[in-house]
Amino acid sequence: MLTRKQHELLIFIDAHLKRTGFSPSFEEMKDALDLKSKSGIHRLISALEERGFLLRRRHRARALEVVRLPGDPATLPAVSEVAADSAINGNVIKGEFGPRPALAKPAPEAQDNTIALPLYGRIAAGLPIKAVADITRQIDIPASLLGSGEHYALEVSGESMIEAGIYDGDTVIIRRGEQAENGQIVVALIDDDEVTLKRLRRRGASVALEPANQTMKTRIFPADRVKLQGRLVALLRQYH
Repeated sequence: MLTRKQHELLIFIDAHLKRTGFSPSFEEMKDALDLKSKSGIHRLISALEERGFLLRRRHRARALEVVRLPGDPATLPAVSEVAADSAINGNVIKGEFGPRPALAKPAPEAQDNTIALPLYGRIAAGLPIKAVADITRQIDIPASLLGSGEHYALEVSGESMIEAGIYDGDTVIIRRGEQAENGQIVVALIDDDEVTLKRLRRRGASVALEPANQTMKTRIFPADRVKLQGRLVALLRQYH
């Protein structure tokens, strides 16, 4: 069984691949399905991947492959037709499901309540490090931890935020955005080159990036040298 949105996204991706030769961007998929945020697209793609309809090639940008389509592909409705009759036929579409490909694993029903977020490399909660641009892998997050907006995950390196309960090796969930209130913990990009996790303090025309560790010093920059990349909304920790 596919939900209406899963079916609609699958047909859109398949049509885009046949028309252009490459998969659509998350922004294009969000607009095509009239969703408010890209996090919903992450969730739909993960569900389609788990059910054996999509294959996502890791470490490659925009690399989605349609493995199979429900029913006879020649008789599947176009995206516009699917959207038009959604109010009449409900929100679940039946498919003619054959055997799953060998790489596809059945997913527990509970996974429908998770969202796959991109997990980037380690971010310094100490001295800043080079900004990490490449996605290393993804992580499934309970949807209940996330509100509106686009999110991503980062691994924490260092001890500068330990008094805020953030330790080396933790995973922080960040809501992407360029705005934050004083006192919030943010991901800050310094001079377009270094990225760090610190508490934000604005002081006139300056920005202070404040650690939560009494042994470390606050760093102060002119406002034009600091770009906010998002703010902390959740934290995950594994116990060994």
